[in-house]
Amino acid sequence: MAQPSAPLRLVLFDLDGTLVDTAPEIADAVNDTLAQCGLPLVRQQQVNDWIGHGTRTLLIEALASAQGRAVEAVRTDPDLPRMAGIFDGHYQQRCGTRSQPFHHVIEALDGLRERGVHLAVVTNKEGRYTDTVLRAHGLHTRFDAVISGDTLPTKKPDPAGVAQCLAQFNVPAAQALFVGDSSIDAATARHAGVAVWLLPYGYNMGQAVESCRPDRVIPDMRAVLALR
Repeated sequence: MAQPSAPLRLVLFDLDGTLVDTAPEIADAVNDTLAQCGLPLVRQQQVNDWIGHGTRTLLIEALASAQGRAVEAVRTDPDLPRMAGIFDGHYQQRCGTRSQPFHHVIEALDGLRERGVHLAVVTNKEGRYTDTVLRAHGLHTRFDAVISGDTLPTKKPDPAGVAQCLAQFNVPAAQALFVGDSSIDAATARHAGVAVWLLPYGYNMGQAVESCRPDRVIPDMRAVLALR
């Protein structure tokens, strides 16, 4: 479906790369961790391309790159929990410091709320970081539901988070829209039977969003606000 059936009753948003540009502060935390461990630093674009599956997976990718090891070897390394603890400390300090909402995000959220549309965040970012980012930019009061990567037993592209929001607000899938920036978001929406629109400026693992075959690629959030 190119767009949901009228009237639009629920819009679900990804967080990183969709609502907020968080990549700079994530890269800061990654490089803080690598520096503390005496490892080479990574580039911003590398971090951008690793965003999407949650911070633990991103850290594994960064360590694999910095150490010249296979991702699976890092994933099963007994030292990974220690490294993850170091990263957690750095990201707790960095989270919310260099991120910014993308253009027209607040305008779109407020406009949708004025029309009585339910708003939800469905992200793979862990809840403690999700809450910090939303609060840092005054977004936490604008959503009726927030599903983080550790809220449920599964995370995107599993559709459980979307399904929970549809049930919570008693909204049929045909009257909902998922807005994201990646193939993960596209797959999540497809699995849930919800229309999906993608933004081209986020973090789609280095791939063009058109390759994800969304219902629409939109230039910015004003396109969502224009939907009736």
